Amino acid sequence: MSGESDCTRTSPSAGSPSDNELLPDRPKYVCTLSPDLVTKAREELQEKPEWRLRDVQALRDMVCKDYPSLGTCLDDAFLLRFLRARKFDYDRALQLLVNYHTCRRTWPEVFSNLKPSAIKPVLESGFVTVLPHRDPQGRHVVCIRPDRWTPSNYPITENIRAIYLTLEKLIQSEETQVNGIVILADYKGVSLSKASHFGPFVAKKVIGILQDGFPIRIKAVNIINEPRIFKGIFAIIKPFLKEKIANRFFLHGCDLNSLHQNIPPVILPEEYGGTAGKLDISAWNELLLASEEDFLHDFSELVLPCDSSPHDLLVSGDGDEKQCDDSLRGMKPQLYYCY
Repeated sequence: MSGESDCTRTSPSAGSPSDNELLPDRPKYVCTLSPDLVTKAREELQEKPEWRLRDVQALRDMVCKDYPSLGTCLDDAFLLRFLRARKFDYDRALQLLVNYHTCRRTWPEVFSNLKPSAIKPVLESGFVTVLPHRDPQGRHVVCIRPDRWTPSNYPITENIRAIYLTLEKLIQSEETQVNGIVILADYKGVSLSKASHFGPFVAKKVIGILQDGFPIRIKAVNIINEPRIFKGIFAIIKPFLKEKIANRFFLHGCDLNSLHQNIPPVILPEEYGGTAGKLDISAWNELLLASEEDFLHDFSELVLPCDSSPHDLLVSGDGDEKQCDDSLRGMKPQLYYCY
């Protein structure tokens, strides 16, 4: 995630043959997409290879003009993540980039000292991992198991840090930028006391990051073994999810056949009725922990324009924020009712 963040340098106009000569310290972008993925990116993301570097330069120029103190990486490959996540809409990609940094700046409990070695206990617990095989659509499956978390060992923010770093690692792949990811969340054994840690503040922050503050395409969220309490949580949160995201939630209960309609057994571990062997967390843990250098750049020091605040820059869901506050405030009584 390293890269030049100094907007005071002047950049040549897009399309100039001397771009890379004038900016030798900026890594030259080399596309790693297969021909099929290039076609998919063109059809689904409006990405045209012949205009790709022009589009990146346009976003870079907008950052330097409108947010010269953003302190962001300006490498082609980094900015492409945001363009792809917003289907090459310059304005929406810029807002996503600003939101990305705003989220990091306004939640120090999660983003301070954010690196794999700092969340090793979470990784070792098996709370979050990535299955070794992609699904037929080329998407990685992120497996989250809240029952592996013991609240007395560390706060819920450590789990969020582990999920965030997992997403950061995955999004480095151009294949993932185009195909997106699938989430598999196993809520077996989640009690009321454990669920209560996911309060209004945490819920709003996580929803804000996943919807408007991170350049990744979440194509499906499969919930399995959810207790009655989860239905209460989801009923409260759902109104504040964008319709597109809300429609990608699938609640399977204990029905493995239902899960297999969304994720084929051939890539699932035995624990979920699959044929891919026992769930092994070691491979992903080793990969993430070996990526310490990737996370040494700290993007948390976002300097905002004098006439803006973090709240102004962060785009929330479609619902009214006051309504969101009031509804989430009622979460705990409803949790007890559902339980």
